[in-house]
Amino acid sequence: MTEPIRVWRKSSYSGADNGCVELLTPPPLPRVPIRDSKLAHGPVINFSDRSWEPFVHAVQQGEFANHDFH
Repeated sequence: MTEPIRVWRKSSYSGADNGCVELLTPPPLPRVPIRDSKLAHGPVINFSDRSWEPFVHAVQQGEFANHDFH
């Protein structure tokens, strides 16, 4: 079996302020790698497949909206 071709895809929630997150698709489960689109050769955060959905839900609920991560 051959490995699928994986590409970095920008989040549909990314805005014009360059606060963009990219997701490697399809993810190489059990990892879900994400990165900052401005740092294409920078660090990657690897979520476990079990922690990915709760993280996305927290983002959608605005749990990180008032945090400055810079």
